[in-house]
Amino acid sequence: MHNESIFLVGPMGAGKSTVGRFLAERLRYDFVDSDHEIEAKTGATIPMIFDIEGEAGFRAREAAVIDELTQRTETVVATGGGAVLLPENRQCLRSRGFVVYLKSSLDALVQRTRHDRNRPLLQTEDPKQVLQTIIEQRGPLYEDVADLVIETEQIPVHRVVRMIVDQLQEKQVI
Repeated sequence: MHNESIFLVGPMGAGKSTVGRFLAERLRYDFVDSDHEIEAKTGATIPMIFDIEGEAGFRAREAAVIDELTQRTETVVATGGGAVLLPENRQCLRSRGFVVYLKSSLDALVQRTRHDRNRPLLQTEDPKQVLQTIIEQRGPLYEDVADLVIETEQIPVHRVVRMIVDQLQEKQVI
């Protein structure tokens, strides 16, 4: 049994936190959501950090948290959707654990995020266009860091978790 951590990447609304909680429970690992960790450390919400420090300030805080979280063992980490934007984050993810890209269609992401006010980048007239741009920009980065890509479209969470666990066992990660 290895003690490698599992990192979940993908766009906002892909199900990283939900899948992460269930996966951690199944593996008896700790679970951490990097956005929640940033909020806990700063005492501020993600939208507030964006308002005060801008996206660059948030990304700097996120990089510090990603560096810290990727050094843990036996942990499932749900990363923020934009964590892959910085090369240092991609290096930490790639070199310190097993990365799973949770991939979803644009329509599914729009549906899952439509009522969420805690996503600063989507507080716009056309959130669908923002998500489309995010997928185009970040998709190749998610693919680049991923050891495993799972399509989450129309698949219940327990089945996504089982698919990940099966792959982890097959690749002898766990």
